[in-house]
Amino acid sequence: MPDAATAADLMFRPATELASMVRSGEITARELVEASLSRIDALNPTYNAFIDVFHDDALAAADAISPGDARLLAGVPIAIKNNRPVAGKRLTFASALFGDFIAPVDSVFVERLRAAGAIVVGSTNLPEFGIVSTTESRRFGAARNPWDPARTAGGSSGGSAAAVAAGMVPIAHANDGGGSTRIPAACCGLVGLKAQRGRVTMGPLVGESFLTVDGVVSRTTHDSAVALDVMAGPSLGDVTWAAPPTQPFAAQAGAEPRKLRIAMTSLAPIDTANVDASMIRGVEEAAALLTDLGHEIVEADPPWRVPGLLELFETLWAPMISTQTAFGALIAGREPTADDIEPLSLALYQAAKGIDALTYANVLMQLQGVARQLVMWTAQYDAVLCPTLAQSQVPLGTIDTCDEADPLSGFFRAGDFTPFTAVANLTGSPAISVPLLQDDELGLPLGVQLIGQPEGEGALLALAAQLEAAQPWAARLAPVEGVTA
Repeated sequence: MPDAATAADLMFRPATELASMVRSGEITARELVEASLSRIDALNPTYNAFIDVFHDDALAAADAISPGDARLLAGVPIAIKNNRPVAGKRLTFASALFGDFIAPVDSVFVERLRAAGAIVVGSTNLPEFGIVSTTESRRFGAARNPWDPARTAGGSSGGSAAAVAAGMVPIAHANDGGGSTRIPAACCGLVGLKAQRGRVTMGPLVGESFLTVDGVVSRTTHDSAVALDVMAGPSLGDVTWAAPPTQPFAAQAGAEPRKLRIAMTSLAPIDTANVDASMIRGVEEAAALLTDLGHEIVEADPPWRVPGLLELFETLWAPMISTQTAFGALIAGREPTADDIEPLSLALYQAAKGIDALTYANVLMQLQGVARQLVMWTAQYDAVLCPTLAQSQVPLGTIDTCDEADPLSGFFRAGDFTPFTAVANLTGSPAISVPLLQDDELGLPLGVQLIGQPEGEGALLALAAQLEAAQPWAARLAPVEGVTA
């Protein structure tokens, strides 16, 4: 087993570099997995990134991988967020309603990650049902930010982001229905790509999702591109899917971008959100760098400040989230109670039951109209540059999902914290958060977001890679155990 210093060094390397080391015989897959498991055992009590750890299964899978394995992620430890099934393991959605329900199958993308050689070492923490932008469930507690354990790691993929930022795994699964990949990436200093709607199959349990797409959080643009190549594509039974790329996303990410016309804005889509000066400064510094790289920056505010937008999103979100509650109720064999789920979850579930089909269809139509307007406006630019977060990583406890007196307060507070991300879920367009900067006053990562053209992940990844080459971020590490850089 690698010693502590070696384990730390390995887990802070890019996933694709680790696969290359396994391929060449420089290290074994078992040594990689042992390094990951030792880091998890040492650090998870502090950061609470993992719900379950699969020690024996992960080591057995590692022993089946030999030098010369040409697969893209051969031997690479990866974690799966605990709202997607991993066969034979607990699927909880961080809710007591699910008890210790055991998933009977893998998600299709999990099958694809395994087929590419990745080794699932555990499942990660999330807010109950993935509702809000911080990870502090009543059942499993808070995932803590490795940059400052008193602050949020983000949500809803906060456990995955904390695991990568702390060097427990080099890459981790995330999903994004309103920013849940990009928000924790920004909180924890990582790359977070939300791919095009329909890019990654929701199978075998779901046919499609209007808002959500699965992906990863990682340290490098290249790792995110390779993971997307592995995970992308439809499966039997899908209702809709994105058109396949003309070439692999990793190849597109490695191409030099042409001169791009990029809109820059710090206008929050939600009028109640106050945007911190540091977030505005981050966008301005990113714009200056993009200008130096030869791109044209245009200050322009998108038509996304729609009156009542957050309330419309809540009406759409409540039924979508409540399908998970209904699934839990089916497993439990009864309707959920206040003992089973948190006040916010219960309020959304009850609200969803009170939304008639005509109201839901009308709200969906209105939001599709907003999305169409945004996509048409964005067509005059190659990308939109804006903050990922409106505020610095909030202290734990700021967003309360267990306020019985005002259960929806946590939902609206989360919207004020992260107003910039959900618009890309409405349009379906790809968007990426990159850890371009650091807030020197707080010592925290500062992410900026780029929203691309429909089905334009390749161009977006190429732009992110250009920024990474100009201002490398992967060596900027959180101050955790075993870190010397």
